Amino acid sequence: MYELKIITRFAAAHQLRALKGGCENLHGHNWKVEVTVAGDRLGDDGLLVDFRVIKDHTREIIDALDHKFLNEIGAFEIAEPSSENIACHIFKTLSERLGLEDVRVTKVTAWESESACASYTEK
Repeated sequence: MYELKIITRFAAAHQLRALKGGCENLHGHNWKVEVTVAGDRLGDDGLLVDFRVIKDHTREIIDALDHKFLNEIGAFEIAEPSSENIACHIFKTLSERLGLEDVRVTKVTAWESESACASYTEK
């Protein structure tokens, strides 16, 4: 099994509506996102997939979140824009867009600070 990981960043504001305390107020983070993809076989070029392919697709997803109020973005109008749901949103959206037969997204981690993150993966 081969794994590739890319790391990207974005800045965004959110409010966690269901929480009581500071996080229910409007606040922002400089998010760090780690995306891991995996597959069993390398292509004839010796690559699982070109890093650029993963970066480009991930960048399209991140651009829709960057410098936005996440609560106003479709995926988070009802669902809380928590680290957990952000990781899940990126995972599922990237999985749909990647469209590679032998490569799958295995994990997305969304860091909201240097010491707090949430990951999403599927069985």
